[in-house]
Amino acid sequence: MMKRFIYASILLIASVSAWVAAQSTSVSPPKQASSHIKTIVLGSGCFWGAEKRYEAMQGVLDAESGYADGTGFKASYRAITQASRRFDENNYAEVVKVTYNANMLSTEQLLMHYFESHDPTQKNRQGNDVGTQYRSIILFSEQSQLDIARSVTAQYQTLLSAAGFGEIQTNIIPLKAFYSAEEYHQNYLAKNPDGYCPDHSTGVVFKKEAKPNAISNDALQAGKHIIVIDSQNYCPYCEKLKKTVLNDYQGNIALHFRYANQLQGLDLKTPTWATPTIIFIEQGKEVFAHQGIMSKPDFYRALGAFKLGDTEAYKVAFNSATDAPFCKQYDLFKNSGEGIFIDKLSGAALFDTKDRFNSGTGWLSFKHPVAGSVTYHKDNSHGMRRTELRSKTSGIHLGHVFKNEGPGGSDRYCINATVLDFIPKS
Repeated sequence: MMKRFIYASILLIASVSAWVAAQSTSVSPPKQASSHIKTIVLGSGCFWGAEKRYEAMQGVLDAESGYADGTGFKASYRAITQASRRFDENNYAEVVKVTYNANMLSTEQLLMHYFESHDPTQKNRQGNDVGTQYRSIILFSEQSQLDIARSVTAQYQTLLSAAGFGEIQTNIIPLKAFYSAEEYHQNYLAKNPDGYCPDHSTGVVFKKEAKPNAISNDALQAGKHIIVIDSQNYCPYCEKLKKTVLNDYQGNIALHFRYANQLQGLDLKTPTWATPTIIFIEQGKEVFAHQGIMSKPDFYRALGAFKLGDTEAYKVAFNSATDAPFCKQYDLFKNSGEGIFIDKLSGAALFDTKDRFNSGTGWLSFKHPVAGSVTYHKDNSHGMRRTELRSKTSGIHLGHVFKNEGPGGSDRYCINATVLDFIPKS
């Protein structure tokens, strides 16, 4: 909305300036100069993700979802999505009206981005979205845009053909009318923060140095791995997932980012057109996948099931169970050399051996955790009043803290060994 305000202000200032100039001179009016503020309407499937991607481009003043190139009825989302109009050639297309500063973003650059962001060889569809409303279409406002559109289309067809794709189905026609979509469609992704962006791009790009397929998946054929399907364009859900979940991940199951066309050699069942999509694989084969953003608790619960399976460690981590005293893992850890105990899932540092002591209880005991690594929660289960400890990064259950039960009156952090891993100090 701020971009629309700025755009309107620019037009107002330009109009006032022109009027002042006309009043201050008696000579013949000058020839009208071409404006660098231009508008073009683009259709590339569902308008939700497209709108957000255009708005993220430097030089775009505004991107507005709407409908165009239809006839015979009033344009609305309910009308164009009726089953009877799925293959109606008179149906409106979902489009985005892009207003841009051509001095900052040329029409050629904008249309290159447009083609790279979807599959223009698909007719009346993009991926699982099927129907005439999803057709690929360019609606130009001036002759120069038509000339550039034809040129860019020809360039992209050459690249697509070389990559094994078919003929471009994009219609290039003059804009007759644009109808703004309902308010709930505007900035849709910002209003719906928990989802995914549809990414139907072919992976074929104009710049030859960008080679998204030049990547090997050989290392993913052995052991367990996490794949996150990222977007080749701007995807707010991908960025949110990285910021809220993945940037803190340090676990020993390797995390890999891939584009949808970089998954060669992997045995996957889940469609790969949604970004982000999180896929857990073992020996190159999908075990579990989730389309769209995941919350941190959901991500770590899924990772816990993937890494730990039906084990005592999983029950401790997610069902607040307790290790048996003097369990095998405790025996391995109680006399280890100097090092750091880490969260078994996130890899975050939790306890240092310099703070460990033998409490004689059969559970690992520490005087305090690594600063900022745990959270504290009231626990009144089993008729007791205790303080539970959870890992700050993954949220898994670690154990309990008992006041003044440690050496010299310090607290005793009683921790389950099965939810920890150990890294020796070098």
